[in-house]
Parts: sequence; C-alpha cells; structure tokens
Amino acid sequence: MRIGIDLGGTKTEIIALGSDNDLLIRRRIDTPQGEYEGAIKTICTLIQEVETELGEQGSIGIATPGAVSPASGLIKNANSTCLNGRPFHVDLANALNREIRIANDADCFALSEAVDGAAAGAATVFGVIIGTGTGGGVVVNRQLLSGPNAIAGEWGHNPLPWPRADELPGSKCYCGQHGCIETFLSGPGFARHFQAQHQLTLNAKEIVELADQGDQRAITSLRLYEDRMARALASIINVIDPHVIVLGGGLSNIACLYENVPALWGKYVFSDRVDTRLVQAQHGDSSGVRGAAWLYS
Repeated sequence: MRIGIDLGGTKTEIIALGSDNDLLIRRRIDTPQGEYEGAIKTICTLIQEVETELGEQGSIGIATPGAVSPASGLIKNANSTCLNGRPFHVDLANALNREIRIANDADCFALSEAVDGAAAGAATVFGVIIGTGTGGGVVVNRQLLSGPNAIAGEWGHNPLPWPRADELPGSKCYCGQHGCIETFLSGPGFARHFQAQHQLTLNAKEIVELADQGDQRAITSLRLYEDRMARALASIINVIDPHVIVLGGGLSNIACLYENVPALWGKYVFSDRVDTRLVQAQHGDSSGVRGAAWLYS
C-alpha cells in the first residue's frame, strides 16, 4: 500500500493506493495556518487514522511546497513560510518513527501525470502548474529528475524568452529578479497585465469568461498570454525536448491553450517540426497527492 500526502497552504490531503493502484481512501482537512508543529501533528494523525481504518501500513510520500536544500538540509522556497529553514522531513520522520520520502508539490504533480495520468507511457514529461505560481517538474522514464540544487523544473524563475520591447524589464518577482516567466503566466500575473492595459481589475478566470463573451480587450489579452506561454514552453522544448507537456493548476482549464499554444510555439522551437504534445492533467488537483504516493515505485 502506498500513502501519499499533499501538504498545501490551506488543505492537507491524504490518499492510499492499493497493490493494483486502486484508490482505497481519500481525505482532506484544513492545514493549520503558520503552525510548524501543527503541520507535523496533522500529518501523523491522518496517517494513523488511515492505516488503522485499512488495517495495514503503507509507504509514505509527502508533497510539500518548497524543496529540501542540498546545502543545508532544510526546507527552502516554500510559500508556507513556517516550513522554511526547518528540517521538516527529518522532524516528520522522527515523529512517525518511519522512513518517508519527500518532494516538491510540482514534482509530485509531474510524477503523477507521467505514471498514470495524461502523460502515461511517455518517456519524458514536463509537468507545469499554472495557478498562483508557475511550478514545474521533469520526469524521465517514470523517475523524477533531480539535480544538485533541487530546482529541476523551476522554469518560472527564468526570464520570459524572446521579450518584446514593452515587456522589458518586466515586473519584479518575489525571487528578486525582474521579468520572470511567473510574473507573466501565473494567474496574478495575467490579471496584473490585463489591469495595466485596460485599467480594469479582474482575476484570470473573469478575464477568460469575458473573452468567451466576445470582449475584444479580454480576447487580445488572452492571445498575448498564449504567445507568452508558447515562448516560455518553446525554451523548455529546446532544452529537454519532452514528449509531453502537462498543464495543471487553475489556468490549465483554459481550453484554447491546448490548440493555440502548439500552433504558436513552432516558430520558437529549434526544429523543422514539433511533435511534443500539450495536454491537460488527468487527475486535476489530486495529482500532487497521487504523485506523493508514487514516490515509492
């Protein structure tokens, strides 16, 4: 039995997968806000309840915001800031008195979709979460690609490729740089650029709805968003040449992306033809927790 846990900023989800990869149980509860010890206690309680109910122990994989720094062994880059600078994986393993495996939530998303999701069977997969941020992960032959800095797949903190004059220097990103992909393609970034162009405050979902109603301002902004995504993903194709790119997160529900972005990225990709497929995640917002369970495979 494989147990997966997704420690989110607002919700913590747990699932158990059986020997045939069937879903045995799923639960979701509120994440204690800003409470490091509370997060550990919540996870321990969920695991104990699930294993008691199912009558067996399972392997334990955890999806977390941020990543374990190879330099310090502590969590870094987590938007759940109470985790940063803490040995979360060590403290949790000690509290459980068991081995655990831990990975970034975007990595777990990519792993889930590569193993038994929208990219199942593909040799090389790039998984993208486009929501409040732009996380990413790389899976090769059903194995997560990791590196010495624990940042594989962090495409969102590269500059937007082939920038237009009016896109420079770009908005300041929380990472300290300007013009990061995340500042253009995240939900807040999309909304911010629409507001700057049209002096109208809407969120990403409202902009897309307005475009569906034929509003030319929203349509123009959406077409520009598609071109920016095409440029950003073309740079990924040029580097790792994935067989499949999977989109997840709130903005992955924009249906036109799957036809329009591949129609645009060819002029940026260094090839005479682009056979990479762009698909929507199969498991939705449960991809992260499923990928955590798949950390043992």
